[in-house]
Amino acid sequence: MGYSEYIGRAKQFFSDARLELKKVTWPTRQQTMTSTWVVLAVTAVLSIFLGLVDLAFSKVIGYILK
Repeated sequence: MGYSEYIGRAKQFFSDARLELKKVTWPTRQQTMTSTWVVLAVTAVLSIFLGLVDLAFSKVIGYILK
């Protein structure tokens, strides 16, 4: 494969990539903000839950080892 063939394939790739990006339906600002808040809320709830489970297991293991 020659150098010019690599250049041609790279040009074709970027041309195809540009066409595909034009087909993308980008979310609105409101959709992005809503999704962000949902992710933050779920993360906070799971963090609290896992913290409580860890605390409970620590207490149980501590009790067993006494």
